[in-house]
Amino acid sequence: MDTILERAKALKQRLTDFVLEAEGDTAIALETFSADQSTRSYQSELHQRNLVVDRFLVEGTVNDTTPIQLFLEQLDAPTEGDRALLQSWHRAFIGLFEIVQVLPDGFELLNWTTAKHYRVKPLDGTAWQTMARLKVGEILLTQIAPLTDNEWILFSDWTSLGKLGKPKLAVAIGNFKKAYPAFLYSDAPELEAEAWRSVEHYHQDFLDFFGSDEVTLPGYQFSKKLAEFQTYITQKQTESAGLDESLTLAELAEKTGTSKDELTATAEALGADRKTITQMLDSRASTKMVAPQVELPTHLKQAEQVTALTHPQWGQLFLTLYQAFKTLLESDDWQTNPNTEKQTLQFLENAEVNSFVWHRLATHYPTVLQSILQVVLKRPEFNLQQDLDALLLENKKSLKPTLPEIASVPLHLHELFQDAVLEVSKDRSKSKVKQPKSGFGRRK
Repeated sequence: MDTILERAKALKQRLTDFVLEAEGDTAIALETFSADQSTRSYQSELHQRNLVVDRFLVEGTVNDTTPIQLFLEQLDAPTEGDRALLQSWHRAFIGLFEIVQVLPDGFELLNWTTAKHYRVKPLDGTAWQTMARLKVGEILLTQIAPLTDNEWILFSDWTSLGKLGKPKLAVAIGNFKKAYPAFLYSDAPELEAEAWRSVEHYHQDFLDFFGSDEVTLPGYQFSKKLAEFQTYITQKQTESAGLDESLTLAELAEKTGTSKDELTATAEALGADRKTITQMLDSRASTKMVAPQVELPTHLKQAEQVTALTHPQWGQLFLTLYQAFKTLLESDDWQTNPNTEKQTLQFLENAEVNSFVWHRLATHYPTVLQSILQVVLKRPEFNLQQDLDALLLENKKSLKPTLPEIASVPLHLHELFQDAVLEVSKDRSKSKVKQPKSGFGRRK
C-alpha cells in the first residue's frame, strides 16, 4: 500500500478518536451537528453515526474554528505533509457517483450532479475487499476526500444503489438534492456560481415585469400573470441568445406519439415538482445551464390571496399568510385582537415562511413586531435585533439561503430528466396496449 495512503488512514483514525473523546465545546458542537442532520425530512442509510462523525470532521465548527484545526493544534510538530493532507480534507464532499472503471487499487468515479471524474481509493485492504463485488455502472452514495492532487480516498461508509436506469437515476438525484442541498455543486464552483447568477437574473426579471419585489393577487389572477411573465422571460432569452432550433421535450415526444399530459403524469411519478415539469417540457436546451420555467403551485391557484416576494438569493416565495400577518403588524388594536397569538405562531411555525420573510418584516415593522413577539412568546426581554436569529433557528429556519427551485440546472441533468421521462412514457404507452388500466406506480 502507498505510504501516503497508510498515513491518511492513520491520520483519519486519530482525528476521529480526537473528536469522539473530546469534551466541552467540541462535544457540544458534535451533538448539535448530529441533531441537525437527524431532523432532515429525507433519510438514507448514510445518515448513520459513522457518517455524521465523518461529516463533522470536515464540515463541523467549534466556536470559530474547525475540528481539523483543533486536532492540528494538539499534534506534536506535525509534518508539512500531514498538515497539508489534513487541511485538504476540508474539501471532502458527499456525492452520487457512478463507477466508470474498476482500477487495480480503486475506482474511477463520475459525480453525477457535476459530471466530474475522480480516481478514488479505499483506505485499506479490508475496505477494498468489501468493494470487490462492485461493478461498472453501479451508483454509490458516499463521501470522498483528497489524497493527492490527482487521487481521492473514500472518506466514509458507502451505499450502493446498484445499476440504475435513467428514470431511477433521476429519482435518486432528486432525493440527493433534498438530502444534501449543500453538496449539489460543491465540487464545481463554476456551476454553483452560474446557478446563483441565474437566481439574480430571475429576480431582476421579476422586478422589471411586476414593478415591485412584493405582489399580492388572488390565486387565479396570479396564475395568469405568471403565464404572462413566463412569456416575457422566454422572449428575453430568445432575443439575447438568438433563434434556437433544438426541440423541446414536448415537441420531441409528439414525434414519438406521446401526449404532453402523459409526459406530465410521468414526470410527477418520477417525483418532479411543477416547476421542473414545465421546465422539462418547454425548455430548449442549448446552453451549459438550463433556466427553469415558472408556474404557480397548484394548491395556490385557488387561494383567495397570494403574495409573491422576490430576493436575489432566496428566490421567489408564494405565501398565503403574509398579507394577514402584515395587516396585523399595521393595525392599532393587535393587543385586543383575539387572533394575534394564533396568527403569530402560525406565521412562525410555517415552513414556507423563511428567515428572509422575517427579516423583511423586522426591517419594516421593528417596534410592533418586537412587542408582539414579547407578548405571544411570553418573553418580555426579547430583543428583535439580538434575538431574532436564535428564534428562527429554534423554529428550524435556516439563516442562509440554499439554491431555490428557480435556479438554472446543468445541461446534463436537464437532459437526463428529459430522457428519463421519455423512457418511462414509452414504457407506459406500451403497457397500455397490453394492460389499459395499469399505471406507472405511486409517486415517490
